Amino acid sequence: QVQLVESGGGLVQPGDSLRLSCAPSGGTFRGRAVAWFRQAPGLEREFVSAISRSDGRTYYEDSVKGRFTISRDNAENTVSLQMNSLKVEDTAVYYCAMAPRASYYDSIYSYWGQGTQVTVSS
Repeated sequence: QVQLVESGGGLVQPGDSLRLSCAPSGGTFRGRAVAWFRQAPGLEREFVSAISRSDGRTYYEDSVKGRFTISRDNAENTVSLQMNSLKVEDTAVYYCAMAPRASYYDSIYSYWGQGTQVTVSS
């Protein structure tokens, strides 16, 4: 059974950067799309970014475009989310997810990590 493991969360100030990573324990990202979602307290889980399974096409939620970058390292079997110019409203638990194809909809994703907390506060 594949388990996704996120890392890299933490407490930062507005304007700082963080890099989240996701790795599949007991499996591989090869041939799968990978996405990041987030959930802030009291709010529904929302799509952040995704990377396609083959051609590297990327997708972003509007509020993170130009600030966040998703990438995959096939050799290392990891997917990362580089988050720059962080804002207070980026505070949330960030989840990594895997699916046969990229989608904005969380119902498409069958595998999920436990989440990593990102807190942006002055």
